[in-house]
Amino acid sequence: MTAETDEWTDDAPTSRHGGPGIGAWFAGLLLAGVSVVVGCRIADTDAITPVPQLLAFLPWLLAPTGIALLLSALTRWRTGLAWGVAALAAIAWFIEPYGKTTEPDGPPLVELRVLTSNVEFGEATDDLIEAIRDQRPDLVFVQECENTCDDKLRQAFGTDSTDGTDNTDQTGRADGAEGAEGAEGAEGAEGAEGAEGADQKSLYPYRQAVEGYGSDGSVILSRHPLEPTPGIPATMGMPGATAKVKGQEIHLQLAHPMPPLPAHLDSWRRELTALRDHAAANKAKPTILAGDFNASQDHAAFRRILDTGLRDAARLTGDARTPTWPARTAPAFGTQIDHVLVSQDFSANRTRFLDLENTDHRTLVVDLTLHKGT
Repeated sequence: MTAETDEWTDDAPTSRHGGPGIGAWFAGLLLAGVSVVVGCRIADTDAITPVPQLLAFLPWLLAPTGIALLLSALTRWRTGLAWGVAALAAIAWFIEPYGKTTEPDGPPLVELRVLTSNVEFGEATDDLIEAIRDQRPDLVFVQECENTCDDKLRQAFGTDSTDGTDNTDQTGRADGAEGAEGAEGAEGAEGAEGAEGADQKSLYPYRQAVEGYGSDGSVILSRHPLEPTPGIPATMGMPGATAKVKGQEIHLQLAHPMPPLPAHLDSWRRELTALRDHAAANKAKPTILAGDFNASQDHAAFRRILDTGLRDAARLTGDARTPTWPARTAPAFGTQIDHVLVSQDFSANRTRFLDLENTDHRTLVVDLTLHKGT
């Protein structure tokens, strides 16, 4: 009869019956997988599949690390315990939000509300329209807005443009919901109900869009006059514009790079790099870069964008780790890949996350203040 011992071992322990040994080996496999992902985060690289996909969920690697620690304790594997504690410490360190949080020094000039939403092939358009009416943002960035979605937004908030892609040549008040002319005309035509309908129609008379099917279409809606800019050539639409708000020019750019699927990693990196280059080229202007980035702060390619000087509005309001995708498991589980990035001229006052039906993304609503540059 063999006596049991309480000795700890530095090597993965084994057992004649396979129990403790299997537990230790399983702990080692878990820690090895976690270490690869955390190591890439430390090395500031997105590496290859499956690392980019796992990096999006970096904080959730605490779960397999905790299981590995428990197994190491049960099997009395000292090396596994030390390894697990080191992995936990590294993950905890990188959970800290990335990016700058300094506040602008200049006096406030303009307050803006920005909404960004991925409507998943246009399926959530009806809910988005209701959210826009409820939140009344100044600027709206819509991704995966295919032709039907685009038509519904035109019908709900603005008349057709002359060229089918934007409303920048149209006349109309930026604050059409409150404009005296719209109210006066509506009253003369149909009374109180007509006035309300006219107000809704004139909410967003300005637009810049890239038309497309499926996930390719994207739209920027604005209560303020827009001038088109070239945008960023990409697989999915990324239109750009300059908004004129109370005498201030604000550069707008919608973001929607390819997702980091194994077959599209090169496109994902290339399009995030294009966004970084665009941000760097416009760093002297008040800028809002918003949309579905298909990347979190744990992706090196996304951090390169922040390193140009842009700041994540959710980070500024203390919501940097609030998940936006996948919507059906958020906020309990998920990752934040939808962002509103702003230049150093802006402060962020509040971030809200809306749950719309028929989309796998949550909608972001951010209240911003533009300050005078120093």
